[in-house]
Amino acid sequence: MSQDQTATTGGRALVVVDVQNDFCEGGALGVEGGNSVAAAVAALLAGDHGYDLVVATRDHHIDPGSHFSDTPDYVDSWPPHCVVGTIGVELHPALAGFPFAAVFDKGEYSAAYSGFEGRSAEGETLTEWLTTRGVAAVDVVGIATDYCVRATALDAAAAGFATGVRLPLTAAVHPDGVARTAEELTDAGVAVRSS
Repeated sequence: MSQDQTATTGGRALVVVDVQNDFCEGGALGVEGGNSVAAAVAALLAGDHGYDLVVATRDHHIDPGSHFSDTPDYVDSWPPHCVVGTIGVELHPALAGFPFAAVFDKGEYSAAYSGFEGRSAEGETLTEWLTTRGVAAVDVVGIATDYCVRATALDAAAAGFATGVRLPLTAAVHPDGVARTAEELTDAGVAVRSS
């Protein structure tokens, strides 16, 4: 292990999940509270946030097959959203200027909920990227609590990272199910934080 790798071992990363125009109010698949989450995450990042690295994930759909539907069930199928080449795929304007260390795009040709299914511009998975930088712990924030935040946090824990979800910095598709999601995350070893 190099001196640089040793120096970063034990680092903490923040994973900002899918805070995109289409997932905020006014977007193709807007989640209530999405704009507030974007503003709150931007405020966190503008200060001394305490993370060694900050990355983002994006839904990045080209032709995701049955993930898109004209008659969506809002469980496994959804109206078209975050289509490459549209404004909806872009990060919310509150975050557009932040210098993320990397952005991981997912779901080009199939459904993808977890940021760990995405790849950076250099082709690395999130697991590879975090591991090579000595990250041991991640916190997850973003949209939506009960889908992509949940899936990303579960995959982070399964990959061996000490994982937390900062619940106030998330917004849910189904707010009445957040307690159930929090229980599932806790059972998987994820620390669900109220701040």
